[in-house]
Order: sequence, then C-alpha cells, then structure tokens
Amino acid sequence: MDDTAKRAQAARETCPFLTAPQAAFHLGIAYSTLRALRAAGRAPLGRKHGRTWRYHIDDLEAWSQARSGGSGRD
Repeated sequence: MDDTAKRAQAARETCPFLTAPQAAFHLGIAYSTLRALRAAGRAPLGRKHGRTWRYHIDDLEAWSQARSGGSGRD
C-alpha cells in the first residue's frame, strides 16, 4: 500500500473530514489553489463546519479521479 493509501486509510479510521490545508496537501496542490478552485466553483465538494471548510476524503478521491483522464500533459 502506497503512502497516499495509508494516509487515506488512517483518515477514514480517525476522522474522514480534512481541513482545507490538509485537503490541499492530500491532493498535492497549494492551499491557495484549493481556495481559488472553491471560489470558482470547481473545487471538490466541501462542507462548512462552523467557520472551517472540511472535505470528506471520499469526495477528494472522487474529485481527483474524475480529473485523472489527462490531456497528455504532466
């Protein structure tokens, strides 16, 4: 099992909701990029818990998988 899978499993076992900085790290993007995507309506499904945005690990995985088709660019 690779590191990402291990981290995802650990999140599921403890708390499946990640903060925005944790979600950005999990996706391999900058926190500011996640914020910009959210503002543009193109971010993974998120939930606002109090004043903090939270992202369910399964929603992050689904969002990432939906974009994995690729255009041939790295």
